[in-house]
Amino acid sequence: MMFCINEIESDAMNAPLNHPMPLLELDVLRTFVAIAETGSFTAAANAVFRTPSAVSMQIKKLEELLGRSVFLRDARSVSLTADGEMLLGYARRLLALNREAVSKFVMPDISGIVRLGSPDDYGERVLPSVLKRFAETHPAIAVDVTIDQSANLRKRMAARQLDITLLTCSDCADTSDVEVLMTEPIVWAGTKGGCAHLREPLPVSLWEDGCAWRAAAVKALNEQGRDYRIAYMSAHTAGQRAAILAGLAVAPLPKTFLGGDLVELTEKDGMPKMGNYRLGMIVGPDASAPVRAAADHIRATFEMFAETGRF
Repeated sequence: MMFCINEIESDAMNAPLNHPMPLLELDVLRTFVAIAETGSFTAAANAVFRTPSAVSMQIKKLEELLGRSVFLRDARSVSLTADGEMLLGYARRLLALNREAVSKFVMPDISGIVRLGSPDDYGERVLPSVLKRFAETHPAIAVDVTIDQSANLRKRMAARQLDITLLTCSDCADTSDVEVLMTEPIVWAGTKGGCAHLREPLPVSLWEDGCAWRAAAVKALNEQGRDYRIAYMSAHTAGQRAAILAGLAVAPLPKTFLGGDLVELTEKDGMPKMGNYRLGMIVGPDASAPVRAAADHIRATFEMFAETGRF
């Protein structure tokens, strides 16, 4: 009798569970985090290189797997439910652990420090997403960022104080050490419904000497014969936006910087054309493996921007 009981107990221990714990797929969690961070299924689809319908299907399967809704959706916005907020913390930790594990095998020898320079405007607008993605793919590389004017960044490169720098210039074509990443128009920015562009002399918000946007603006105004005064000066993009939005001045900005209450003022508004500027990158000679990896990542970021229009 005892033999039979032991046999039954042994069979029970070896039998598979009737309801095994489901496994979360990292690819689905990556999509989930992208939606949570962008607040948009469409933006998340661009970030993870999937179609919006594929992203929606992933989230549907995730919610079916958990038996809970993770997003609240309406025609204009996407937000996390209480369960979604809880899942977000777990998802980020799981993805970070996966990156750490994979990096030990895929890039075990790439570690070190990269000294990166950037103008203020791109330091504010582009670097956060660039550095975040770079940290995900190269967790053993530390990045030391310096924000300064393009002219000063070039001097720092010459003094070997930086390994890589981004810089803006009106013409990089004759500079052999500059790799052009992007070319776009400089336009006059004003506040929606504002009248600063109608004043005489024209109130202008500019950067200090050495800024490619300032040089293009001054040249265009002089060629037009327009009387102007520098009403506001700041080396920081946030300060420039504040002056424009307050209706104190107009300012030269890249066209992609516009949006919301910042609108373009054209020749119909009496403003002269300014042409294009270029964003370039300089990589120091004899670049180390971490520096080359960072440079490749920056190139890929701007290639993606050219395709999607999003950083």
